[in-house]
Amino acid sequence: MIIGGLGCKLDASPEAMIAIIHQAIECWGMPQSLAVPAFRQNHEAMLAAARFFSLPVAVVDLLTLASAQPRCITHSERARITMGFGSIAEGCALAALGPQAQLMGARLAGDGVTCAFASVPSEILTP
Repeated sequence: MIIGGLGCKLDASPEAMIAIIHQAIECWGMPQSLAVPAFRQNHEAMLAAARFFSLPVAVVDLLTLASAQPRCITHSERARITMGFGSIAEGCALAALGPQAQLMGARLAGDGVTCAFASVPSEILTP
């Protein structure tokens, strides 16, 4: 299973979000879902991306996002200061899949948007 975690600035455009997800898909394949932080769940860029790719969206609460931070590869000091988290997209992808999840690579960044994919091996998901 692959989940795409997303992050964005308040002024991020839907076009920028869709473009960065396209780049991630080229690198790692099509995700089964997207994951967004609770504080951006109604952002137009997030909503537009979910519609464009016809993917469900998991909303990651702040506590779960915080618990995933130590497993993130990249950390933005600016994001940490402004949002309280150094890694939003990577944290969302990891948090949505749980403690067995692994990032497929470092987040990709575009024009005010970030995207990271995480996966869990299928044998972990099956009982």
